[in-house]
Amino acid sequence: MTKTGAYKNIDPSEAAGRLRKARAYHEAAKLLLEHGDFLGDADPVMSNAILAAIAYADAVTIAYGGRMNQKDHATATKLLRDVLGKTLPDAQERRLGKMLKQKDEVQYGGSFGRTDAALQIVGELYEFGEWAQQILKERGFGA
Repeated sequence: MTKTGAYKNIDPSEAAGRLRKARAYHEAAKLLLEHGDFLGDADPVMSNAILAAIAYADAVTIAYGGRMNQKDHATATKLLRDVLGKTLPDAQERRLGKMLKQKDEVQYGGSFGRTDAALQIVGELYEFGEWAQQILKERGFGA
């Protein structure tokens, strides 16, 4: 078994709430990206994209394993792997890990985010979100 970090057991029915959060953060990232020139900083776009990815991962780990990552988001990929095992596509694991590595800088760093970086992370989120929503649909969550 993989060391998954801190998590809490949670009723699988709670996956629907995390999926709603994921979709809301995902939509916020897209809206902010459309108005990035107004913001003058792409970090809010990337921050919302990362929060969406975390919420998608939480929804999956709740639905499939009754567990949700706590405290250290860097271990979310490990919990996802632990819950899904070999059925977790390596590309999705890498995609989530790549987004999570940027979390602290995007949310707490002092430099301004670049639009090209925001476009890239929203693209990664799109792929991760599509995959997460598909497997959640297989469990009866989402439309």
